[in-house]
Parts: sequence; structure tokens; C-alpha cells
Amino acid sequence: MQRPLAASLLTALTLALAACSGAAAPAPKDTRAPTAPTGVTATAGSAGTVHVMWSAATDDRAVTGYAVYREGRKVKDLPATTLMTDVVGLTPETRHRFTVRARDAAGNVSPPSATVTATTLPATAEDHTPPTTPTALRVTADGSRAATLRWSPARDDTRVTAYDVYQADTRIHTVPGTATTAHLTGLRPGTAYAFTVRARDAAENSSPDSTPADLTTAPSPGAPPNTAPQDLTATATKGEITLTWTPPRTGAPVTQHELHLNGRFATTIVWGTAPPPGRATYTFPVQDPPGTRYTVTLRARLPDGTWGDFSAPRTVVVR
Repeated sequence: MQRPLAASLLTALTLALAACSGAAAPAPKDTRAPTAPTGVTATAGSAGTVHVMWSAATDDRAVTGYAVYREGRKVKDLPATTLMTDVVGLTPETRHRFTVRARDAAGNVSPPSATVTATTLPATAEDHTPPTTPTALRVTADGSRAATLRWSPARDDTRVTAYDVYQADTRIHTVPGTATTAHLTGLRPGTAYAFTVRARDAAENSSPDSTPADLTTAPSPGAPPNTAPQDLTATATKGEITLTWTPPRTGAPVTQHELHLNGRFATTIVWGTAPPPGRATYTFPVQDPPGTRYTVTLRARLPDGTWGDFSAPRTVVVR
């Protein structure tokens, strides 16, 4: 016996809707919180400032941010890429307690980290004299993702209260003024870095940068060797910046380099004839006011037409 046409159409429509409903099943809700941040430290840098640092938390999907708490009250919200912050406006000679929590995109919040304490420094008379520059900075690789910095101490008319480590003119680490070493983690394999150190006193005066210490981390297993230009220097004169560097060894002459300023493409350096042997030099004009800071990096065009790795950065100040 034949089924009525309307009943057949209704059955087909029901099956189609059921199939679509199964294909569009919603993703399971994220209810798992990130792990608590570890390695939390707190260092008093002045009478009113404490520097808090921590190691990254983990999550089954992704950590999207961190919150810093003082005495149990939230004082900072930060993105997932930030693993340190300064808590300011504190009372001199006061002991403070800090914890850090991680959060994910679903709003799940981790348990608090272990509590760390720091006591702000005594208030001092007006001080405008910065410490001397740290000297003899050197860096040693600890595998492909970490490094240890060592330096000779700076001097100050009162005392050095902290040392700040910079990479590409960005502070990435702080240690107490009694330390002369810093352990850096979270580096990328096969990457060129340049680190500098500044000394700081209780009045937040900072010394000039130390001489840079360069490090190229080991590549990941099976990855090609680093192709960054080496030994880059940047010198400012009135209205100009001059760069010198050693092009990478690629098995063929390097005829082009790409110049980046503050992380952005600026220009392509092309030799009109055969590239110079040995070290290369390039001078370009600048119109920014004196005191403007640039972070300079270079990379070379390789024989296969691709761009190589970036050089270790150099910071230069316009005169």
C-alpha cells in the first residue's frame, strides 16, 4: 500500500531536521579553571612601589589574563602576555601581601597563587642622582628557552634598590639591588636577543643602559640554523643614524636587507652594485626631536627569496 504524499514529505522533513540538529550540537561548556600562577615574587623598588612577577599558568584551552591582588583586593587586571607589573601608590615602610590569579575566556578563575610579601622602602629626601651604569654584562644560554645574565654592580649616592632587565627597550625582569644575576625564561628557540640592564634607586632614578649582551638561542631540533645579521651597532649623530653589521653567511651574496624601527618595517636596503665584503654600513636621516628612542632590527633576503631571521635589536637615541 502506498503512503500518502504528505506523510512521506513530513517524514523526510523530520529526518532532515534531526540530521541538522545533530550536526549543529553545541560545544561543551568550559568549566575548568586555569592552574594557579607559580613562581610569584614581589620586590620593593622604592618607598611606594613593589614589582610583582610570576610564571605563566596553564589552561585546557587558553589563559586570557591575570589579576594581581594586594591584601586580598584586586589592584591590577592584565592580559595573558603580561607576567609582571608594578603596584604603585603604596605607603613607605609597610609590609604588603600579594597573590595572582589566572582567568580564561569563559570567565573561569584559578585559585590564588602562593602569597608573597614585600616591605616598601623608607621615604628618602629628594634625590635626583641616578646610579652608575652596571658593567661587564654577560649572558649564558640555559637550553633553547632560558638564559642567565650576570653583571658587575652599579653604585649610587644612597643605594641601588633594583636592577631592571630590558630586551628591545622593554623591561622584562627585575631583581633586588643586592643581586647581580637574573634568570630569564620563556625565550624562543632560534631567536636573536639583546639584553641590557639598568640600576634603579629608591627615588626611581634609573642608570643608563649597560652595554648590550647578545644571545641567539639554540634552534629547535630539525630547524634550520639562524640567519640573522650579526654584531649590529647603531650610532646617532645630529639628524642621522648609522648602522653597521655583518651579513649572515648564506652561500651567496646578500644583496638586500630589511630595516625595522620599533618593530615596524621602515625601508629595504638594496646595494646598487655588488654588496660590500665584510661588514656593511647604512646611514639614514631622522627628523624626530632629540631624545627620541628607536629600537632597530635588520633581516636579510636569503638566496631562496625569503626573509631570514631578525638581528638582535639595538636601541639608539636621537641627538
